[in-house]
Amino acid sequence: MGVDASDKSSISVTRSARQWWKDIAAREGRFAATRRLLSALWEFVRESTPKRRRQRYGDADYDWEHRVNTTSAAVGWRERLLGVFHSSYQPTESALFHEMIDALLEQSQLDFRDFTFIDLGSGKGRTLLMASDYPFRRIVGVELLPELHRAALENLSKYKSETQKCFALESICADATEFRFPDEPTVLYLFNPFPEAGLRRMIAGLERSLREHPRAVYVVYHNPLLGRVLDENVGLKKIIGTHQFAIYQATDWISDEP
Repeated sequence: MGVDASDKSSISVTRSARQWWKDIAAREGRFAATRRLLSALWEFVRESTPKRRRQRYGDADYDWEHRVNTTSAAVGWRERLLGVFHSSYQPTESALFHEMIDALLEQSQLDFRDFTFIDLGSGKGRTLLMASDYPFRRIVGVELLPELHRAALENLSKYKSETQKCFALESICADATEFRFPDEPTVLYLFNPFPEAGLRRMIAGLERSLREHPRAVYVVYHNPLLGRVLDENVGLKKIIGTHQFAIYQATDWISDEP
C-alpha cells in the first residue's frame, strides 16, 4: 500500500524538499542539487504572480463544457509548492489525450473492455473523465495531494457525458510511487507524475508485479521528459514515439522466469 495521503502530516513540504534534494545530490552532487533547488523556488515565485495565474486559466475550456473543476489555476500555494518536489499539476488537453489513446488502439488493436486504465498522478481527475469515453473495464486514478484528490472525487461524482462508455471510475489518495498494481491487463497513463527517482521506483514496482502476475500492460507517456528511463529498460518496448508522447508495451518481464 502507498502512503496515506489523506493525512496531510504525511506530506511535509520540508521533507519533500529534502528528499528531492537528496535524490538529485546522489546523482549530480550537492552543488548541482542546491542550484536546482534555488532555481525551482525562483520559478515557483514567478509562477505565483497574478499574471501567471491568469494564464493558467487558459485550460478551462474543458471545464466549461463539462461543468467540472480540473483547471490548474484554482490550486492552492501549498499544493503548487509540493508540486515542485513531486510533480506540478497540469491537466491533459482533451484533443491530445484522445489522439494518444486512439494511436494506442490503432497500433495494438486492444479490446479495452479487458483493460483497467490507471493514471498515476491523476490530479483533479480530468484524465479519468476523458478515459471514460472508452469502454475500459474500470478506471483508477492515484493522487498524492489531498486537495487535488478531493476535487477529483467531486468531479467524478457530478460528471455526465453522452460519450461516456465506462462508469466504474475511482480516485485513490496515495503515493503513486508505491502503488500496488492490480493483477489485471492495464493501460498505464503518465504525465510526468514523478521526478526521476520516483519514476524509477514506480517502474521497479511494475516489474515486480508483472513477474508475479504476467499480463498485458501498455504505458502511455505524455510529454516524455524522462523517456530515457523507460527507453533503457529491457522490459519495455517503445511502439509509438512522437515529440508529444510515447507508448510502450511490457514485453521481456512477462516472458522471463521469476
